[in-house]
Amino acid sequence: MSRAPQAITHSRPTLLIVDDDPLIGESLSFVLAADFVVEVRSSRGAAMALLKSGAFKPALALIDLGLPPFPDSPTEGFKLVGDLLSWAADIRILVLSGQNEESNARRARALGAADMVPKPCEPGHLKRLLLAALAGQKAEDAAEHDDALHGLIGDSLPMRKLKNQIDLYTSSTFPALIEGESGSGKERVARALHELSPRAKLPFLALNCAAISANLVEPTLFGYAKGAFTGAATAKTGYFEDAGEGTLFLDEIGELPLDLQPKLLRVLENGEFQRVGETQSRQSRARIVAATNRDLKTEVKAGRFRGDLYHRLSVFSISVPPLRELGDDKLKLMEHYRLQYAVNYLANYAAAQSSAKPTQPFDLDLPARAAWLSYPFPGNVRELKNIVIRLTAKYAGYTVGLSDLLSEFESFSTVEDVSNQPIYGALAKGDAIGSNVDARADIEKSALFSLDVKLREVELQYIDAAIAIAQGNMSQAARVLGMSRSTLYSRLDALRTSSGKAE
Repeated sequence: MSRAPQAITHSRPTLLIVDDDPLIGESLSFVLAADFVVEVRSSRGAAMALLKSGAFKPALALIDLGLPPFPDSPTEGFKLVGDLLSWAADIRILVLSGQNEESNARRARALGAADMVPKPCEPGHLKRLLLAALAGQKAEDAAEHDDALHGLIGDSLPMRKLKNQIDLYTSSTFPALIEGESGSGKERVARALHELSPRAKLPFLALNCAAISANLVEPTLFGYAKGAFTGAATAKTGYFEDAGEGTLFLDEIGELPLDLQPKLLRVLENGEFQRVGETQSRQSRARIVAATNRDLKTEVKAGRFRGDLYHRLSVFSISVPPLRELGDDKLKLMEHYRLQYAVNYLANYAAAQSSAKPTQPFDLDLPARAAWLSYPFPGNVRELKNIVIRLTAKYAGYTVGLSDLLSEFESFSTVEDVSNQPIYGALAKGDAIGSNVDARADIEKSALFSLDVKLREVELQYIDAAIAIAQGNMSQAARVLGMSRSTLYSRLDALRTSSGKAE
């Protein structure tokens, strides 16, 4: 199980509104108070101070992008999206946006925001959007229970490597460090390490080191004695004791205060720790798994992270690949989530609205599928899931075309943008497979025609052409194709392996 700092529980959904215009904040709070428990703050700093205090845990956040000290720029709003998701990965964020800020809204969605709310917004519509976002969060929670290997879906070369690492490290008692970009699924990997290990029936506790104030980290981790500080009316155990012999997952480990790092190092070295306000040593037998989206080697060189702690945490190091490197796995993930969210999302939304809704999943037409494969997903799996939830809400039971899909993407806003991507190529234009007549002839002349084989042939043709243009220089060919050199080699390996099997 995962724990967060204790907060007051409420029967209504909790909502944080962040807007520097007091009139907007007060008005929104007034119209939404009947359906939500609302807290309003005027700046990023004030909002995060509230959350880190542990006094309020919002399920939803409605934030303006233009916040002080730079109200004319979206910078603070973008940072707040990241801060909120670091504080709680399951919070659903809606961005308040003016009519001329579509590009900013796209960027916020790529960072992990669930959707945008154009200004001005009719209160009833705003309520429906918030309830839809909440339904999306509940659908995601329900989907997590059914995910194969906790959502580690796919058979691309990077995913096969990741799964092999997990298999190798599950039975060990040594610490593991999981590195990867925001939204790439580091907690999923940590849970897989636990669930596939002999500790599976023991506790799994997760602490986000960026989610609580620096002065609360030590008592939260180690516990405290009665009277250790003002407000400590009784003794309390910390995460190390509560985890027992299970797994303790420390997310955002790069945010751990420097003065606390020696105490964590001591636990890693000999299992010893002390509650705050005690001299008695206690023993921990939990396995420590840490995660970070920072380059900790760089942090060590800069003096912001202890080198001895880094080496102790990284006995086993696991790198989670970004979604842009996973090729066809992007489609596999879309297929997985669209089927689950069709049931879970719409059931939750229908319950909230007291109305029946269809439960059929959406589909993508061929050009849209090609665009999906071409899109780099800068927000990784988190962004992919948010897009699937939005498409489920808007197009349940329908086929989504290219223009509708492009409106959900940050990087592509026109057909021209995506049609210039190499993977899109022949699927949308028909270039590499000739004319429709040629394709029809291929299908008609053989009952064994395989679309998968044909698509692999098309992709291999494009790669071979890029290599020829680059005169055999693989780094230059990778740049022509818009991918990294390692991804190009992975693609070639997978294509040639599958072609060999097909033959």
